[in-house]
Amino acid sequence: MKKSGGAEKKRVRRSSAAVQNGTRDPNSDTPPRKQPVKKDVFQLFAEKVRDHKGLVSRWAVLQETRVEYFRGKDFASFLKNHPEQKDILESNNSLEVEEIANTLLRKNLLVRCDRVVKTVRPGKKKLSTWPAHLEIFPEQLFSENDAFFAWTFVKRRPLWQTLLSFFWPVLTLAICLFPVYPHRCKLLILYLCAGVLLLILSLLLVRATIFGVLYIALGKRIWIFPNILAEEATLRELFRFWPKKDEEERPKWTARLFYAVLAVLVILLLRHHAPDEAARARYQRRMSNIIDDVLEWSPRLALSGMMDKQQPVVNATSGGDDSEQQAEEEEVFERRDDIDEPQEH
Repeated sequence: MKKSGGAEKKRVRRSSAAVQNGTRDPNSDTPPRKQPVKKDVFQLFAEKVRDHKGLVSRWAVLQETRVEYFRGKDFASFLKNHPEQKDILESNNSLEVEEIANTLLRKNLLVRCDRVVKTVRPGKKKLSTWPAHLEIFPEQLFSENDAFFAWTFVKRRPLWQTLLSFFWPVLTLAICLFPVYPHRCKLLILYLCAGVLLLILSLLLVRATIFGVLYIALGKRIWIFPNILAEEATLRELFRFWPKKDEEERPKWTARLFYAVLAVLVILLLRHHAPDEAARARYQRRMSNIIDDVLEWSPRLALSGMMDKQQPVVNATSGGDDSEQQAEEEEVFERRDDIDEPQEH
């Protein structure tokens, strides 16, 4: 017993001494401590720079994949205006802009790209500043002259996107349960959706009207909310009000005159074929009936309708009389409508 106790004490002393010296005894039973894996400083630098609002970036398609990219000259000016970002690199904070970018390229945090369309389109004076389609450049070296660089790592998802991913299934379920909502909730949702739809259509109409008037009168192409119909745009770019400078050539006066005459003819044609008051009233009555059927539907009415369908099986005589009476009433109402319509004219 004493020998075993002494061996245990020696083992404990040996293990404690090994821990203090930073080494481990192979005869010790205690597992080694796992050293925390230190993240690469260039990875941290790339994530910090990508999240910074000072670096101007856009989205494009690279080999059928949407990527976020920036220009080489913007990256150089960003590091000159924000030299504190280099402090993340620790011992490498004295590197030049070109050396930092080449290191990011070697670590596959960046990839150099080139524009797919390299010729000026008809009517344009120069190439697009931010191309929508990119391809990989053969030489993966940093340059500030018409060079584009795309991030290759996945950006960290913000908290609001995570919450939104949980919210979408709840919203889908709420849309499916719309028929069982109370009548007031149905009216609120109907008016809200109709208001949003009217706002969108009004915005598009005003946008097209302003463009047409300025194009015909001044020969300028000005689209307010230029990215409102864009398929690939950030939320900030989507609601940008004022467009960029028009880089295309000014249209000829003959083209402007042609579109002016065409617009007048379209307006006169629509005015000539516009529906009269009686047709508008019929359409309004028909649409109101459809909306009322949707709003007034409820599970109780549906179940009661199913029970009513089963009633003629029990009492076939009374069911036949009721159906004949309903058919006669419908004929009477149809005759009244036919009589009232000529009076409206």
